[in-house]
Amino acid sequence: MTKIAYNVCVLTVTYGNRWAFLKQILDRVLSFENVVDIIVVDNGTEYDLQAALSQLNNPLVTLLQQPENLGSAGGYKVGLSHFVADSKADFIWLLDDDNLPEVDALIHLLNAWPTIPLREDKKALFSLRTDRKNHILIAKGANPDQYYLVPDNFMGFHLFRILSNRYRKLMDQHRYKALPLRANKLPYVPYGGLFLHRHLVQAIGYPDERFFVYVDDSDYTHRITEIGGEIWLIPDSRINDIDISQGIRYKHRFWRSSILDLWNFRTFYQVRNRLYFYSRHALKNRFIFALNKWLYMTGHHLISVITGKGKAYKEFRKAVADGLSGRLGKKEKPTN
Repeated sequence: MTKIAYNVCVLTVTYGNRWAFLKQILDRVLSFENVVDIIVVDNGTEYDLQAALSQLNNPLVTLLQQPENLGSAGGYKVGLSHFVADSKADFIWLLDDDNLPEVDALIHLLNAWPTIPLREDKKALFSLRTDRKNHILIAKGANPDQYYLVPDNFMGFHLFRILSNRYRKLMDQHRYKALPLRANKLPYVPYGGLFLHRHLVQAIGYPDERFFVYVDDSDYTHRITEIGGEIWLIPDSRINDIDISQGIRYKHRFWRSSILDLWNFRTFYQVRNRLYFYSRHALKNRFIFALNKWLYMTGHHLISVITGKGKAYKEFRKAVADGLSGRLGKKEKPTN
């Protein structure tokens, strides 16, 4: 049975014109009896969010309005800071504004919490995002090291793993197909679905605003692993993403690159921040990393020439250089 003593604060960050998604999330979490506080960070919405929230007429909802979009890093930092300073809840559950939890998602987290024999400041839980294929495979027993922080890869490319990766993917289709989902550890996770005690928040601090958007969640939650803590994927606690992520409909073709074809200011942050994070945590052999980088960049240069994506490639190179040099921060002028 779920302990009613476990009081939970839900934190979500929203932006743009996403009330149609956000309202579904708020309606759902307001129905959970253990939720005693809901923090909504207005991170640059294009409508009157305060007026929309007033329609809910619920005192549990607190709105934190920001003068500008602070990115996911800044938005979640504001919300987490408010939780530590002003909320009476024991736990905080982070949800993106399009993360719709299933009706029993929180109950499964609360039931799983006491089964992890670690201190409150050394463990976190994570709900299963049903569209994350890697997480489903890991819940069926796959080794997380196959997907996370692969040593010396460059943007996911590794010359000496091409054949082994193809073989593994082929075998995984059969190996894990009929296996049940079980709790398993992850080295880091997205914000949406993260469940942790206030003592852990106090131990790891707040997201690094220099990332602005993308990979800031990886950097933040990896701190849990770095201090000797554990993040447990709880597959019975499920979240459905009701919006479609960027690039999900992209059709991969020979001699095309999704990075170049879909290049925009968001792609810049994705590339820059990913390389910064991986160069700090997955760089083991500089020669192999340099080889993977040269092959990847050379291939993309050729693709840019063939497809007329020279401008995108130039921006891609800048993002790579900034990431490897640690030049973070918000871009003044987004690249379109």
